[in-house]
Amino acid sequence: MRRHGHLWKRIISEENILDAYHKAAKGKSAMRNVQKFNRDIEGNLKKIRQSLIDKTFHTSKYSEKEVYEPKKRTIYVLPFSPDRIVQHALMSIVAPIWEAIFIKDSYSSREGKGIHAGSKRTMEYVRRNKYCLKCDVSKFYPSIDHETLMNIIRRKIKDPDTLWLLEEIVHSFPGEKNTPIGNYTSQWFGNLYLNELDQYVKNTLRIKDYVRYCDDFILFSNDKAQLRKCAEAIKLFLDEKLKLRLSKCELFPVKHGVDFLGYRHFDNYILLRKSTTKRVRRRLERLPKLYAEGRITAEQYRSSVGSSWGWLKHANTHNLIVALQFKDLLKEVKKIV
Repeated sequence: MRRHGHLWKRIISEENILDAYHKAAKGKSAMRNVQKFNRDIEGNLKKIRQSLIDKTFHTSKYSEKEVYEPKKRTIYVLPFSPDRIVQHALMSIVAPIWEAIFIKDSYSSREGKGIHAGSKRTMEYVRRNKYCLKCDVSKFYPSIDHETLMNIIRRKIKDPDTLWLLEEIVHSFPGEKNTPIGNYTSQWFGNLYLNELDQYVKNTLRIKDYVRYCDDFILFSNDKAQLRKCAEAIKLFLDEKLKLRLSKCELFPVKHGVDFLGYRHFDNYILLRKSTTKRVRRRLERLPKLYAEGRITAEQYRSSVGSSWGWLKHANTHNLIVALQFKDLLKEVKKIV
């Protein structure tokens, strides 16, 4: 496996730091800390770059917030400057190296992938297999082991300066575990960590039809006994190699419907998961009132309706669309200036 060096000059180049600023600031121009930074963009970026050159950069203190949809999670937030800019500068150079080793069928936080692409692939596998093994990892991000992650990183990257920055970010969270949800780098660290599982399933267990989205994954086969053996092998692999454990591991016929990525997949149709339907319905019912009260902008209104349409159009939802009077809502949204 080729290890990459000579990355640091590219990471700390003025062009890359400026590009990282634009990526980190995208859609955040109204935020007070971004506006403050923008009063002296050139000077502030120069300070960030110098802190990397001098190795005086340290990850800032995390702040926490709770989010409750679709389930309660703790999000850890770092300042826009210097942290988010530095993480973008790092990943602009490192991400293509990792992307090149990922399997085709991992769909989380990757350009050109996502929920609907993953759902489409799931339908292909449902149609040509009788059984599936559906699993998810228990408390995945909080369970990522720092030293195991660094060992995986070192297999592809040998540049000492780049490894210094990666280690600074990986070990920025206290204790020996946790890649905090909210860090831009965490989605990449998570995919890199579970790429070990992806490669094991594809190359050692020889499962051709396999799909993963973040910490949820499914193996498909026409051989039920094969999947039963895979379940035991995966539990052992996760425990010994990645220090993870499964929260769910279910083996069942695909004809019962495969609940994955917010949808229930059958061989000739796809339905919205009940919880997804409730979430879409609740969102659409609230939108007109929120807009009328000025609590959301016209753009936020349109975006939310568009997001809901994205969920609905991917599935067999004609009756639900009629019940929600969704076409009338689309007409109303188009009238909003």
